[in-house]
Parts: sequence; structure tokens; C-alpha cells
Amino acid sequence: MSIEGSIELFAEEQYYIKLIGFIIGIIILGITCFIDDVKGVRAIIKLFAQILAAIVVVASGIKIDVIDIPWLDTIGLNEAFSTILTIGWIVGITNAINLIDGLDGLSSGITLISCLSLLIIFVLNGSPLIAVILITALAGGIVGFLPFNFNPAKTFIGDTGSNFLGFSLAVISILGVAKTYTAVVVIAPLIILALPIFDTLFAIVRRIIKGKSLKAILAADRGHLHHKLMDKGYTQKQAVLILYGLSATLGMFAIILLESGIWKALSFILMILAIIAIGYKDIFNKNINEEDNE
Repeated sequence: MSIEGSIELFAEEQYYIKLIGFIIGIIILGITCFIDDVKGVRAIIKLFAQILAAIVVVASGIKIDVIDIPWLDTIGLNEAFSTILTIGWIVGITNAINLIDGLDGLSSGITLISCLSLLIIFVLNGSPLIAVILITALAGGIVGFLPFNFNPAKTFIGDTGSNFLGFSLAVISILGVAKTYTAVVVIAPLIILALPIFDTLFAIVRRIIKGKSLKAILAADRGHLHHKLMDKGYTQKQAVLILYGLSATLGMFAIILLESGIWKALSFILMILAIIAIGYKDIFNKNINEEDNE
């Protein structure tokens, strides 16, 4: 597409309005989280700020308009359900990246892997240019920041940074699939972000069961995936690298699924599981031998 054509498409789709909404949402979230990092803010206030930022984004025209069910049909969404689903997606991913930010470089590294995976999918699928530019810019920013945030960290991301990463990732993923009707492309962000999504959903269920009330959802605990890995004896750096590997595997699965179909994607996952099983067996046997020698 020529530069003139890109400019015309940009104006036609009113992406400038969407960008303004995106920026205002970032400002709302950034101010709230900055105050939280400096003085502390109640969790319910941060949640309100996330919802408000998401509402601004939706009002600017960024929405999940359709749902493609793999191998079935495309379902058009009415205005109310589309709005609720979009707000839920943005708030959910924002919190997912925020909650997984428990170790040096974890949230920024997983976000970078997710950005690179989405970038490949956007390019392969012919997604809007604005989504490609934004996801590239976000990835570039993280590449410059991650060396200072990786263990041992010289710079900490804070709630401001983790909320920004999650919010940006959620909004850009919507922009990237907004004009596509391929089922795999629509579900690709879910696959790529499955690790933080699973960690968040599991945290919600765990806290409700443990606290026996919805208020318990807002209470912090040590039940996240990175905590579980450290409880198994892994160091911070090892736990982060393991979760990087899982996130990259999910990203590769989504890309292969888009390009080569379900069977090759499943073959890839089976191969990874086999490697993990063999590696785990070797480590287990090594530990037994070491104990016997002692």
C-alpha cells in the first residue's frame, strides 16, 4: 500500500480518534498508578481507574466487534455486549500483566515476548498498519528497558510500568484483529497471553476459596506461578527464564497455528512436552545419583 493510501485509510478508520482515546486512557492509568507507587492507593481505586481508562478507549471506537468461533461461524456482537467484553478484556489483561510482575524482569520480558509474537501474526495476517507500528514501538521500548530490569534489577517497573504494559498490550491486540475475520487471528492473543491470563484466573479462584468472599480477590498472596517455582527451589533468574520459555512456546504455537494449521501446531506442542519430559527425567535421575553418592 502506498503512503497516500495509508494516510487515506488512517483518516477513514478515524485512527487518530482511537489514538487520542488510547493516550487519554494511558494518562488516567499512569497518574493513578504513579500515586500508588509513591504514596499507595487502595486496590479498588486502581480497579476503578482501569475501568475508566477502558471506557475511554471504548468511547474512542476501539472495540471487539465480532467473535470468531473456530470451525464454526462469526458472531456479530451487539453494542452493549461488545462494550462489556472490550472493557473486560482491557481490564483483565492489564491486571494479568500487573499480577505477574513479582520478579525482576518477569512482566516486561513476558510482554516483550507477547509483542514479538503478535507482531509476527499481525504482519502475516495483514492487520492494520497502526497496530503493527504500535506493537513494534512497545517492543522497542521494552528492549531498551529490560536489560536494566532483569535480575539483578537496577530499575524497577512499579505499578505504573506493569499497568502501562498490560493496558497497551490489550488495546493494541484489539486494533490488530479488529478488521480480520480469521478465527485463529482472533484467538491468537488469548493463546499468546495464556500464561498471565491463567495466573490471574487461578489467583481469583484461589483467593475467593481461601478468603470466602469477593473482597479477597484484591488481597495479595504468594500463590502465583513464579512463587510456586521459587518454592520448588529455583532462583529468581531461573524462575523468570522458565516462564519466558513457556510464554515463547505459547507464542510459537499461535504463530504455527495461524500459518500451518492445528495439526502442525499440536505436533509442535507435543515435541516441546517430550523435550520437557526428557529433561525433567534427566534432572530427576541426576538428583537421585547425587543423593546416593552423598
